[in-house]
Amino acid sequence: MATTYKRLGAIATSGVIATADTLYTASATAATSTISSTIIVSNTSATAQTFSLATSATTSFVTAGYIAKDVVIGPNEFYAFTIGLTLDPACRYLLVSGSSTAVVASAFGVENT
Repeated sequence: MATTYKRLGAIATSGVIATADTLYTASATAATSTISSTIIVSNTSATAQTFSLATSATTSFVTAGYIAKDVVIGPNEFYAFTIGLTLDPACRYLLVSGSSTAVVASAFGVENT
């Protein structure tokens, strides 16, 4: 099994809090898994914004997949989630949304293939 440490993804959100933007998609191959060690969500604006973060089997938010929902993030602040989140073919999407395009996110971790 090959292990690759890397930035899994980075995205500026669409600016619509209810719209799930795909931060990262894990492989659909059964023998592949991904562990996201850290996810950082930042607000690059001078006003407070809101964000949501979730995992899902599809590219849509589902209640059971939320890690954080409708969280207010202050001006020029960030949240760092260091949680060892595992993604596999059954739950392969890491989703984020923001109330402004000033909400940006990055995920870092390991792909095991």
